Amino acid sequence: MSETDPDIAALSFEEALRALEEIVRKLESGEVPLDATIDLYERGEKLRGHCQARLDAAQARIERVVTGAAGEATGTQPFDA
Repeated sequence: MSETDPDIAALSFEEALRALEEIVRKLESGEVPLDATIDLYERGEKLRGHCQARLDAAQARIERVVTGAAGEATGTQPFDA
């Protein structure tokens, strides 16, 4: 999902998650008018996509340490999900 909203693209994972949680609270309250609900839902989808992209990038960076027969570290290899 492409992040067309520059303010979302600049958010850290934690900031985006907090913003998404706030949107969920507002939507669950049932006190938001229909048009605002649709706007909030669309922003929430963008935030969800941003969070997922950040998680995917973090997982791709994780490496597993490979040890030799004597238990010493001999290198790393990509993390297998």
